[in-house]
Amino acid sequence: MTEPSMPLRLRYAAHTDRGLVRRENLDAAWAGDGLLAVADGFGPPSSSSLVSAFAIEAMATAPAPPPGALLDGVRLAAQRAADAVRELISSDSALGGAGTTLTALAWSSSELALVHVGDTRAYLLRGGDLLQLTHDDTLVQSLIDKGELTDQQARFDPRRATLIRALHGGDNTPPSVLPQYDPQTGDRYLLCSDGLHAVLSPFVIRDTLLRWADPEAVVNELIVLVHRAGAPDNVACVVADLVAAH
Repeated sequence: MTEPSMPLRLRYAAHTDRGLVRRENLDAAWAGDGLLAVADGFGPPSSSSLVSAFAIEAMATAPAPPPGALLDGVRLAAQRAADAVRELISSDSALGGAGTTLTALAWSSSELALVHVGDTRAYLLRGGDLLQLTHDDTLVQSLIDKGELTDQQARFDPRRATLIRALHGGDNTPPSVLPQYDPQTGDRYLLCSDGLHAVLSPFVIRDTLLRWADPEAVVNELIVLVHRAGAPDNVACVVADLVAAH
């Protein structure tokens, strides 16, 4: 187990793919020092890719938090992303109706935190078990939470992509910030858009994360599997392994 004082390092890979049906790629992915992120744009096709990339850029260029203040820094970065998207869309009529989801993993020294809004997801693979860390901000998920739909029914519900929270041109509630406690060396994180998790089952995702040691190989294999399943949507995917810094 990683001790709280032990510096962390993430070894990562990221990729986006247009898929086999969509004419444009509205997803964005980022992997860099201190931040991993995926975003899934929606709205006018010619502009939504700009919005998803803009949200990630706003987080990635936020000032780095001082040691021991990751959560405060991440909250400010999440608010910065929400404000940036709102201002971008409000400034250009061609962006009317556009918006984006956002899921990000930030880290500093021995701290990790998740940022989340929409239906992009973060998973943790630990000890062979796959845990979904985020909760979809969708109409269908809210009906599951109320007991009005089962998970199986939700997979085929035509409303499954209807978002109830996202970043857009109106009043934006900042993305949720979720501290990640008790990080352990050997943890593997997956951040992805619904172009992946709506196509591949949790069992296939888990087995793929287990099978390949290198994050780049995992990302490539996941994209291949999505294509074999028809790739009906764009895909954004980031895989990262938590290792002790040397």
